[in-house]
Amino acid sequence: MKVFITGGSGLIGRALARSLIASGHEALSLSRRAAPAELPGVRAVAGDPTVPGPWLEALAGCDACVNLAGEPVAKRWTPERKRAIRHSRVESTRNVAALLAERGPSVLVSGGAIGIYGERGDEELDESSPPGEGFLAEVASAWEEAAAPARRRARVVLLRTGIVLSREGGALPRLAQPFRFLAGGPVGGGAFWQSWIHLDDEVGLIRLALEDDRLSGPLVATAPQPVRNRDLARALGRVLGRPSFLPTPAFALRAALGEMSEVVLASERALPRAALACGYSFRFPQLEPALEDLLRRAPESATRSPSAHPGA
Repeated sequence: MKVFITGGSGLIGRALARSLIASGHEALSLSRRAAPAELPGVRAVAGDPTVPGPWLEALAGCDACVNLAGEPVAKRWTPERKRAIRHSRVESTRNVAALLAERGPSVLVSGGAIGIYGERGDEELDESSPPGEGFLAEVASAWEEAAAPARRRARVVLLRTGIVLSREGGALPRLAQPFRFLAGGPVGGGAFWQSWIHLDDEVGLIRLALEDDRLSGPLVATAPQPVRNRDLARALGRVLGRPSFLPTPAFALRAALGEMSEVVLASERALPRAALACGYSFRFPQLEPALEDLLRRAPESATRSPSAHPGA
């Protein structure tokens, strides 16, 4: 299989490319800069995914596309920043979907987020749950809608990813830092739900989406056991051997982050029912073993190759 990855230089894109190459597939990684690919065996393609260009011809020659392009969300949301977050996701997806509607790959796995659900309290959420309200919910909905034209001739899977845990970047190093300085704890009362996933399982679910014809439409990409924020804090404290009782006041977080604090404070209890129905066996279904793997063991992720196949 020949797979084209937009956002291939990001955390998930790099891990996915490693997995594909290790399994004997081909991977093409789209990047705005014309530089050699960071990973052996990956072909670098230069181009801006928000602008049609020669990169679309490279996409047309592939069997599948994984669309992960998008500006980082974890920065304070100025009006300009919000426009960039939306534009980078929606326009890149529109360009990919327009091509696939006519030719090229027969499978599109398009990135997205559980942010589509918005603040939902204790409600259990899955692929059938309707979108919520707020900036991230609006962006995620528009992101998914932009992929719709590809359905004319391609199978389309819409990822809804939670907090991706990895030692290589993303949320985990920032979550762990206060605990290393003996200042870790829950946010506010810590009662809100956080849906997380180990990077290995994120890659495994993308592989499942690429290879399993039963899947189309939304696919929640989270571990089957979401946790409350206070339980995440306790687990981090136990794994790091640090106290976990110093709370961060929610009002202080809102003052520091502004509107972006909704990313941290939104309660989203998402369950991966579609993946489980397809027989996917999570490598890390529980939080504490996932944290043990990422925070205590020597790095192995460069050589691990998560598989989409159940029980792998």
